[in-house]
Amino acid sequence: MAIYQIKQPATGAVLWTGGAESEEQALDAMAREAGYADFAAIPETLRSAGTLVDRLNLG
Repeated sequence: MAIYQIKQPATGAVLWTGGAESEEQALDAMAREAGYADFAAIPETLRSAGTLVDRLNLG
């Protein structure tokens, strides 16, 4: 499992940081913590702002 950080590119705001097996799983985990079923369930108006997913190297 890797540690991922998801940011909103326009502002640099960190939306989520946590462990996941892939970028897709990290996006789904972020969405679940925000109350959505998965990343695809987030309204398009929010998803269209974009997300930047970084795999963090902490070792």
